[in-house]
Amino acid sequence: MIALRTLLTVMNVKECSTDISRYGALIIESLCYHSGEATAGSMFFCLVGKTSNGHSYAAAAYRQGCRVFVVEREVSLPKDAICLTVLNARAALADCAAEFYGHPERSMRLIGLTGTKGKTTTALLIRQLLCGAGIPTGYIGTNGVDYRDANGDVHWETMNSTPESLHIYRYLRLMLDAGVTVCALEVSSQALWMERVRGLVFDTTLFTNLSRDHIGGVEHPDMAHYRACKKRLFSNYPSKAILVNGDDAESAYMVSELYCDGGEPASLLHFGLIARDAQWLAENIRPTWRRGRFGVEFEVLHAGKRILGQWFLPLPGNFNVQNALAALCVVCERFGVSPELARWLLSDVTVAGRFETVVHPGVPDLTFVIDYAHNGVSLTSILDSLHAYEPRRLIALFGSVGGRTKERRHDLALAAATRCDLCILTSDNPACEDPTSILRDIDAAFPPGSCPRELIADRAEAIRHAVELARPGDIILLAGKGHETYQLVGTKRIPFCERSILWEALEERAGARV
Repeated sequence: MIALRTLLTVMNVKECSTDISRYGALIIESLCYHSGEATAGSMFFCLVGKTSNGHSYAAAAYRQGCRVFVVEREVSLPKDAICLTVLNARAALADCAAEFYGHPERSMRLIGLTGTKGKTTTALLIRQLLCGAGIPTGYIGTNGVDYRDANGDVHWETMNSTPESLHIYRYLRLMLDAGVTVCALEVSSQALWMERVRGLVFDTTLFTNLSRDHIGGVEHPDMAHYRACKKRLFSNYPSKAILVNGDDAESAYMVSELYCDGGEPASLLHFGLIARDAQWLAENIRPTWRRGRFGVEFEVLHAGKRILGQWFLPLPGNFNVQNALAALCVVCERFGVSPELARWLLSDVTVAGRFETVVHPGVPDLTFVIDYAHNGVSLTSILDSLHAYEPRRLIALFGSVGGRTKERRHDLALAAATRCDLCILTSDNPACEDPTSILRDIDAAFPPGSCPRELIADRAEAIRHAVELARPGDIILLAGKGHETYQLVGTKRIPFCERSILWEALEERAGARV
């Protein structure tokens, strides 16, 4: 709880519908932006989004008992409502959330990661390495929110890779109260655009890579806007150290205008596979298979010197070596983890829904891989990585999200066209689009002479079909859902665990062998 007068000190209120001096002692019990969460003690923020406008729900929040509103324009409410007009309600929400939760960000070391691909894997690797080194670390991103408290592991689902500022500050407060001192946070371009990370001060910021994605529809208007939003993490937010992928041509642009407040400039470090001047470099990468998991062996050079011989990562592909190298750079350079300990910890990491290998003991000659690859770049990377293991056949099961640009569907088709022996096109998160229409769009984008395709709109049925047709030596990729445990169908989140459906189908096939 907090006094309204305290929140007013961090807001730039242009206009108030009443004499606010009469209500300064009013206690605010909660902040919210969904009318269904409003109560008599709430302050309701009318956020303007791409598909909805919070001002349209102010009356509903009033009926729930709320009497304090942060607005960007006039709303029609009874006279006892206190309407505080601000230029940007999202900025006001972030400022008030930081104050409401007692600025937990000031007592933690935050690691902010941005880029088109690799944020989730790199952030989760950082968390596993730091926790393994005895440094209590939390995570906020695409895979949810994770940290440990006195009772064990805590997990929360998230709607976006980077939640709204209100939730970020709440999660940071919960983490801090649980003894967590570090948090690895995925920072999406949308979050930087929509003020979700406003007010955060980072110990370390990191750039993974940039490729064309999230353009059109309800996302960025064009590539220039997407690119510029990514750059804001380095130009608009303070950080003690900045780590960038030296192999990516966009790295120079990202760090061309660094944040400056007159203090000590941030240190700049590079990691990479081909950037010979990078402080952290990996080379001699070789695909391997250990303990029933796809992986890679590689060598690490730090400041030009080879360290500790062979390294093993149970995640295949050069792109995952880059992710691991970025994580090593963070934990060793910024948190003092020894390379010896990092090497040992890295050999046993797991990332849910990221190149997750599934082998049933009853049918050990069948190999399935679950991965979040959901655009052309990521699907290309994972298919190329799987080819290195010389499968008898490479089969990909995938679809595309509804309500997004059709360009992504075209890119997915081109990625799979010559890399697969068979594609099973199925639903991803169709949302309000007809699933069959999405599949036809993808199918139509395959060039003449491409691999054969089957269209099965029901994803559970498609997975069972993939298990039935699998032969010894095949690798079957289930792409697009990854860690998700739901499907977006219409406006609803329907429970859907791909992993469970796959396992049940494998159980049935194993039983049929007996």
